[in-house]
Amino acid sequence: MTLFPSSSARWLLPLLLSAATLPASAQDLPLLLPRVVVAASGQATADSPQALAARRYGSFWNTGDEALARAALAPDFTDRTLPPGRAQGLAGPLAASRFMRTAIPDMRCEIEQMVVAGDRVVVHLRFRGHFSGQFGQLQGRGQAVDFIATDIYRVADGRIAENWHIEDNLTLMKQLGVVGA
Repeated sequence: MTLFPSSSARWLLPLLLSAATLPASAQDLPLLLPRVVVAASGQATADSPQALAARRYGSFWNTGDEALARAALAPDFTDRTLPPGRAQGLAGPLAASRFMRTAIPDMRCEIEQMVVAGDRVVVHLRFRGHFSGQFGQLQGRGQAVDFIATDIYRVADGRIAENWHIEDNLTLMKQLGVVGA
C-alpha cells in the first residue's frame, strides 16, 4: 500500500487535464482533494479515473452542483443501499442533495480518506453545516451539524456505476432535534 498526502503536486496536471471532459459548469469548480489517499500497489492515486469519479461525487455533495453528479455517475448508476422512498439512479442523489440543502443550506462535505483499489473506491466523508432551514416539520435554529458517511463505489469507464453507503443518521437526527440526545 502507498500513502499520499493531499498536498501532492503530482495531482495538479491530471486534475487540469481531467476538467476538459466535464460539462461546462462542472469544469468551473475545483474538485475536492482527499485529506489522505491510500492506493493499492501500482494503482494510480487521486488522479486515476476511479478517484476522479469519487472526487467529482464528493464535490457534488460539497456544492450541490448537479453537473458534478451527472459527470460522476454512470447513466445506469445503481444505489445498492437505496433508502426507502428514494428514487433509483441519478434522480435519487439529486433529490437527496436538494432535501438536505433545504435543511442545511450551508452544508459542506470533505473527503477525509479515500482508498483506491482496482475498480473500487472507498470514501470517508464528513458533512458540516448549520440547521437553519426546514427538515420536514422542523425549523432549524442555526445549530451546528457534523456527521459522517462511508461509501463504496464501483467505477466503470470513469464513472460511478454502483454505490453502497452508510451514513451516521443517528448523529444527524440528534443534531437536527428529530430524536433526543
